Amino acid sequence: MESMPEYWLTRLVLQRGLALVYLIAFLVALNQFRPLCGENGLLPAPMFIRETPFRYAPSIFHLFPRDEAFAAFAWIGVLLAVLAVTGVSERFGIWASVLVWTLLWVIYLSFVNVGQTFYGFGWETMLLESGFLAIFLGAADTQPQAMAIWLFRWVLFRVMFGAGLIKLRGDPCWRDLTCLDYHFETQPMPNPLSWYFHWLPGWLHKAGVIFNHLAELVAPLFCFAPQPVAASAGIIMILFQGSIMISGNFSWLSLMTIVLAFSTLDNSLLSWFLPITPPQMAPPLQFHIAATRGLALLVVILSVKPVRNLISKRQIMNTSFDPYHLVNSYGAFGSITKERYEIIIEGTGDAVVTSSTVWKEYGFKGKPGDPGRMAPQIAPYHLRLDWLMWFAAMPSGFYDPWFIHLLKRLLDGDAATLALLKDNPFPAAPPLQVRALHYRYRFTSPVERRRTRVWWRRELAATYFPAVSLSDPVLRNLLQRLGYQ
Repeated sequence: MESMPEYWLTRLVLQRGLALVYLIAFLVALNQFRPLCGENGLLPAPMFIRETPFRYAPSIFHLFPRDEAFAAFAWIGVLLAVLAVTGVSERFGIWASVLVWTLLWVIYLSFVNVGQTFYGFGWETMLLESGFLAIFLGAADTQPQAMAIWLFRWVLFRVMFGAGLIKLRGDPCWRDLTCLDYHFETQPMPNPLSWYFHWLPGWLHKAGVIFNHLAELVAPLFCFAPQPVAASAGIIMILFQGSIMISGNFSWLSLMTIVLAFSTLDNSLLSWFLPITPPQMAPPLQFHIAATRGLALLVVILSVKPVRNLISKRQIMNTSFDPYHLVNSYGAFGSITKERYEIIIEGTGDAVVTSSTVWKEYGFKGKPGDPGRMAPQIAPYHLRLDWLMWFAAMPSGFYDPWFIHLLKRLLDGDAATLALLKDNPFPAAPPLQVRALHYRYRFTSPVERRRTRVWWRRELAATYFPAVSLSDPVLRNLLQRLGYQ
């Protein structure tokens, strides 16, 4: 049977949920893409576009590699997402729906494919893969197609099962049930509740790991089972992702996965929470049925590499096998960081560094810095620079190009770059020198927290990047080697 009227609420939730994620993603692009990847960004997209053929990174920005275009298309994405969130795109028939969802996908694909490291997160490909499927969901006046709903479940299965397998194959702490003893403290960006989760009893941490395995390794196996089994599996995955949302900042990863998990629920369950009268719906048109069948065939063909990766002992996570991000591999936290390090950037107005030089710290919006500051709630918004600062703090033996450029921009007093930060300790004039220090961070214990009122204690581990000025030959040579002016 091609149509599934009992899943019309499922389609409604999928469309509204995906539209909400698109809206968040385009607001992030509007606020952050230009200082990160614009013409004068930390990783300029125009430079990348000049060096990368279109076939490897399809993007409309190959035609318009300008800041004005980045802003204009971000605004277009926001407006299209609003049309989809409000349901306007579904009220005017199949062609209006297809047009809106296609434009959303094409524009966001264009940002991702030239966003380089700043757009290298797994939830970008989740949004693109799911956003492409949404083109085929149909409008409000047509019955949902079974195949379209099942394709969303296929994405959900790979997201969850891939994450579960990579954990079992990775860090032993997932097998001895100790990973949560470290995770809440060392995750990329803790939130206000992370400190409390870190200090839960050890047995609760172990129970949390068991629940993780249940949600990622067992529940996904029932995604395609008859009801109410599929719905039960979906509810387990929704609850699991909800626990991730309240214990850390993971951009729209959990929100996106929850939206996908709603593909397992039908009207009989959703109507308890969404008592909406169903509209008059006609069977899908033949061309729509044919297009969805063609989509399913394409997904089957493109799934070969992701499935091979899924069953491989050398499984890799969050990888796209085609430049359009149509069918991807997923996974998260195959290994758990046991110690937390942070890069703290400081500046000074002194031309010559002495023992009496006063250094002032730059504050970031999301990542830990000031030990007395409670971790903020950021997700489902995504602070891309803060996230990459977490990765950069890991020992690697080299400096990321964007980090070198960041130091240069701080010395310039660049307003667009400073807007990405929480605190600018040099509001009147930029510093004459900047440096970066490497600190070891630990959550304070409950006793320390009551006594000191701070959330973190930190210890200086090393100098991450020595003090440099704009005229420093070390900085100038690094920038020249990286191709920056």
